[in-house]
Amino acid sequence: MDGEYEDPKPLSEAINTGTYLNHPFIAPDESYLLWDAKREDGYGDSDIYISFRQDDGSWGAAINLGDKINTDAWEASASVTPDGEYLFFNRNMGSDEYEDVDIFWVDAGIIETLRPGS
Repeated sequence: MDGEYEDPKPLSEAINTGTYLNHPFIAPDESYLLWDAKREDGYGDSDIYISFRQDDGSWGAAINLGDKINTDAWEASASVTPDGEYLFFNRNMGSDEYEDVDIFWVDAGIIETLRPGS
């Protein structure tokens, strides 16, 4: 705070559940967090999840971005453009050797459709 580094703190189990938790992206306004993980509720190898900041400053439950983004393949490394218009992510289009990972993009409006209460 105030330009000082704080000691790192683990996020709650709402976020830190599953394996291969990677590639966090926090919105510039800190209202949401994107990351990828292998979880039991996933569609495949690795899925992209979002958590929204709660009124008390904590992070809400993990929400899978759904079958329009996640498939049975490996999806990872989500980020949103600085203007908030587009969500970019990677998907493995090859084998388990990850020799063909492509970059995909969608309208970032998908984020607001997942926000609780919207």
